[in-house]
Amino acid sequence: MKQVDQKTEERHRAKMANRKAVQDAEVAGKTLEKGLLMVHTGPGKGKSTAAFGLALRMLGNNRRVGIVQFIKGAWSTGEQPALAVFGDRVVWHTMGEGFTWETQDLKRDIAAAERAWQKALELMQDETIGLIILDEMNIALRYDYLDLESVITALQARRPELHVVITGRNAKPALLAAADLVTEMALVKHHFQAGVKAQAGIEF
Repeated sequence: MKQVDQKTEERHRAKMANRKAVQDAEVAGKTLEKGLLMVHTGPGKGKSTAAFGLALRMLGNNRRVGIVQFIKGAWSTGEQPALAVFGDRVVWHTMGEGFTWETQDLKRDIAAAERAWQKALELMQDETIGLIILDEMNIALRYDYLDLESVITALQARRPELHVVITGRNAKPALLAAADLVTEMALVKHHFQAGVKAQAGIEF
């Protein structure tokens, strides 16, 4: 174990006491409580994974979660059977039919996105749900499958305590402006670049 002399220990204690005072004052100044509109975007991996982490946190606080997947559908993901353990505390709808380069059918993609959005609007009316995840909705918005202005208007008109998280690359600037929290996942290094295929438990 590293040895620490008394003076170093005293300096550390004083520094941490000052830091605690600053942190406590900052936390005490935050009094507003509201439902958040959160966006997970960027080219890096982990956007949906982070959203499902929020789902677990919400479930741990005895709140129900609604999930609508806009694009995914061709692959079964590991999160769905895992969250199924929570029974009706999780409402899951996979509404996508795969990425647009897989379907190659614009009308079909638009129709699927519209059905997913209608399901999302239904869930937003359910007062027992505390968090709604709109997974890969940013892709549907990027390709203009949905009217961005109408989506933002509906999100802003949701009940005040409802949290919503939207995932997917290339989030539209107007959505970022409307959001309370925006997290951008940066790509630093990815195993795909080394020829490693998508693996169960990691990618899906």
